[in-house]
Amino acid sequence: MRIALIGYGKMGHQIEQVVIERGHEIVSIIDVNNTIDFDSPAFKSADVAIEFSTPASAIENYRKCFAAHIPVVAGTTGWLEHLDEVKTACIDGKQTFFYASNYSLGVNIFFALNEYLARIMNKYPDYNVKMEEIHHIHKLDAPSGTAITLAEDIVKNLDRKKNWSLEKENKASDIAIHCIREGEVPGIHEIVYESEVDTISIKHDAISRKGFALGAVVAAEFIKDKRGFLGMSDLLKF
Repeated sequence: MRIALIGYGKMGHQIEQVVIERGHEIVSIIDVNNTIDFDSPAFKSADVAIEFSTPASAIENYRKCFAAHIPVVAGTTGWLEHLDEVKTACIDGKQTFFYASNYSLGVNIFFALNEYLARIMNKYPDYNVKMEEIHHIHKLDAPSGTAITLAEDIVKNLDRKKNWSLEKENKASDIAIHCIREGEVPGIHEIVYESEVDTISIKHDAISRKGFALGAVVAAEFIKDKRGFLGMSDLLKF
């Protein structure tokens, strides 16, 4: 499979390694200094583009992929105000787009556990719920897309919570999210339920970025020759 990489930071380099390990070919690498290459024959020859850039540049990168009719695996978070535009392109323009707030298999198992625990805890209103997420200092959005997904899944299943907010802005009906940016931490997310008598928590701690890179490449393999707006529920089916 011919793959274009958009964004060539630490994740881009890790994805490149996994792409090669899995026997695919990198035909184009586009970063902030060579965006002119979106018009190159090499980019337009790609079967799939994998995009890990910045929230500010993501939507324009997706538009350029759509213009070339190249399926996209989107790894950037913090751009979701443009989600309706992307979904419309997939329907009206017959484009292909795969989005996940986190590409790690372990995190997606964690998502399922989080929803299951929230359904159980809905029956026990004495427990308040909060969240802490820790990422490296280079991450631009806070809370992370993973934290938002976790919080929204709790809201769907826990009647006493109506929304999420950053800890300093928290209301009683909100899930408080405490965001920490330090060092080179790939990602830690913890959900905590507290009562006067005990605490229940679940936690996911990413050891390296390779799990995210592998998930993105597997997603690229999955969407080749498909159409529409796709996600981890389509890929993993659990």
